[in-house]
Amino acid sequence: MKQILINRKKIVVLIILSVSFLFFSQCLDKKEDKDPRGTAYAGAAACIKCHQNIYDTYVHTAHNLTASPASLQTIAGSFSKDSNSFVVNDSVKIVMEKSGNDLQQVMYVNNKEREAHRFDIVLGSVKGQTYLYWKDGNLFQLPVSYFYALHSWTSSPGYPAGRVVFNRPIARRCLECHSSYISESSDQTSGQPNIYSLDKSTLIYNIDCERCHGPAAEHAVFHTANPAQKEAKYIITYKSLSRSQKIDMCAVCHSGNKFPMLQSVFGFKPGDTLSNFMLTQFPGAALPDETAPEVHGNQIKLLAKSKCFVMSNMDCATCHNTHVKDRGNNTVYALKCMTCHSVATHNFCKMATPSTISFFENNCTACHMPAQPSKAIMVQTSETKNNMPCTVVNHQIAIYPEASKKVMAYLKERDNEKKN
Repeated sequence: MKQILINRKKIVVLIILSVSFLFFSQCLDKKEDKDPRGTAYAGAAACIKCHQNIYDTYVHTAHNLTASPASLQTIAGSFSKDSNSFVVNDSVKIVMEKSGNDLQQVMYVNNKEREAHRFDIVLGSVKGQTYLYWKDGNLFQLPVSYFYALHSWTSSPGYPAGRVVFNRPIARRCLECHSSYISESSDQTSGQPNIYSLDKSTLIYNIDCERCHGPAAEHAVFHTANPAQKEAKYIITYKSLSRSQKIDMCAVCHSGNKFPMLQSVFGFKPGDTLSNFMLTQFPGAALPDETAPEVHGNQIKLLAKSKCFVMSNMDCATCHNTHVKDRGNNTVYALKCMTCHSVATHNFCKMATPSTISFFENNCTACHMPAQPSKAIMVQTSETKNNMPCTVVNHQIAIYPEASKKVMAYLKERDNEKKN
């Protein structure tokens, strides 16, 4: 009897040990798999522990908001009945509707529902938003977008006028600049040439810390264990990079989307050479020859043409603090210009007069980096039915006579109002 009890105890202990092992092994597996990019990555949450102040400002930036799950909070357009429709023509309209827990774009033909798809992902936050939906492991763009300057639902850019399509595929290449990671699925393809199904469980929304700073798991472990150590260990610091390496980091997404790809830029890390990922070089890339600004244009190439760039050691971060939302604050950018150009150094704006010096000191970009109409991003509203471009800042720092004329006309009108 005693032997039987002992054997039972052994069995119970073995069961407990087996269950415990299974539980902890699953926990370890989850810990190892918590970032789909691999164990070298810590995930943004690990960065926040030590960099809370940076995180608090970064969450408001365009990089952080470039992709997000669709919800009433993240979708800019209205779902109210008086402003939730986009009229395609006399018989076709698309209505933004709430259906249970889903938000949908619903196409009606002669007031009869024909097709409906859910808002799953929001792309963009500055000029406007466009929306994606999942279907059988593939992503597609919805036909209606939202543009802030128009305060309106609009056609999605590039969609055929007067016709609705729900089958425009979104490839992994699009998400390489609108997210931090997603892997392709080997199970199936989208039916489109060279476009593979995506594994949505691996999607990391927005541009996170490690997309620009590189894998940080070892860095996070070390500094968590050694909080007194202030010198950054086990991570590549921005200041340690050469000028070309710094520019390559930004050029991953800001050199346009027309270059032939050699490999996915999801694998690009600080210090890497961009020409190993796409067929381009910096500066003076041979193709394509882009001279006008575009949303998906080559801002890097335009900057490289600038006299300011050629005659200095500036890089993108000279003007852009990616941890802070500076967009629209012309004074912040003008102060960057004033570090080299000022009345004291005698290389200030030649159009300035004693009464306008203050204005020009705070508005350098109005003349030298004007916002110009995009030729690629054209949209329509229900009311106008006209192609309306969004504007894009030209990153070639130069003299633009038309922009200068507009500024001078504004100052003249302002002076006349003061006199009256």
